[in-house]
Amino acid sequence: MDIKNAKYEISNADFRKCPDTDVPEYAFIGRSNVGKSSLINMIGKNKNLAKTSQKPGKTLLINHFKMDNGQWYMVDLPGYGYAARGKDQRNEFGRIIKEYILGRKQLTCLFVLIDIRHEPQKIDLEFLRWLGENQVPFAIVFTKADKLGPNAGKKKVEDYKKVLKKEWEELPPIFITSSEKKSGRQELLDYIFSINKEIAKGEKPDIEEELKPEDEESKPEIEEDLMPETEEKPKQENKDLLN
Repeated sequence: MDIKNAKYEISNADFRKCPDTDVPEYAFIGRSNVGKSSLINMIGKNKNLAKTSQKPGKTLLINHFKMDNGQWYMVDLPGYGYAARGKDQRNEFGRIIKEYILGRKQLTCLFVLIDIRHEPQKIDLEFLRWLGENQVPFAIVFTKADKLGPNAGKKKVEDYKKVLKKEWEELPPIFITSSEKKSGRQELLDYIFSINKEIAKGEKPDIEEELKPEDEESKPEIEEDLMPETEEKPKQENKDLLN
């Protein structure tokens, strides 16, 4: 299966002002310069769908893209971990990200993007742990696979899995992609369409909503600059679209 069409709809900084729908949303997030916009454009088969830039930290808002005439949405979230931003701006982006992830009931799966060339980074590992502790369904998407040979890329992913298995009993779905080579696109779409099909049939999506780190006792606090506390926390709404 493939998408019929993709269209930009709206951008804002408040999850409460996101489109008022009851259709699934698949959000994309990662460290700045991970290739998020390029991946969204690849999936949507439109190089101008999401704004790309050589400068990290381009995405500043929650960006919604209507897919297949509104049957589902792709969502582009601000990147995290961009040191050039001031602390106030990092805190603001942390608030936007946190409130959307915890408060947006339409969020069906969060795709966390990781540059395949890099060793596991503390900020990514802590973010994944935070998702698990908050029972947010997520998958890992390795980007820029074209920058490494096939064997080197597979080894990087296997090494990453070994690090994750030190604290995770069960791993999330994992995808390997290259926006340059257009690889991994169909695998991502097949995964999304399979979830949409289950939702349409009235079945619970087969995604890891209860995925949690093994050791709850030793869980670290997520970095303040990434996920700062807000004075008014959004309610932990039910993310199951079937209820």
